[in-house]
Amino acid sequence: MSTQIPSSNLDRTKDFYVNKLGLAFLDLPMPGVMGFVAGKDTRIYAYERSATHAEHTLAVFNVNDLESQVEELSKKGVIFEHYDSPQLKTDGKGIVTRGSFKAAWFKDPDGNILGITQG
Repeated sequence: MSTQIPSSNLDRTKDFYVNKLGLAFLDLPMPGVMGFVAGKDTRIYAYERSATHAEHTLAVFNVNDLESQVEELSKKGVIFEHYDSPQLKTDGKGIVTRGSFKAAWFKDPDGNILGITQG
């Protein structure tokens, strides 16, 4: 599985996905495109584009312990989104909990929305 995200600055995108999210970098032979290993058989491809970001969640990472991942990413400077609506209300850390399901969302440097889930 793979997803593609727009990037207005590939160097900044690489720094975020490698150094903040901890994904492995894929050196691709295509100018203006880079890739990252996001899990077993999952890839994220970033392509250079000057236009604006997507306004919906582009990728979701499934984790075993969402709260520890939110804490770890927050320490690296990742800022989690906060929602307060009848359909979606997050806690002070940016986590929504529904039974055993938990989720949180954050944005990359271009404003693309990414999520993490547990459950």
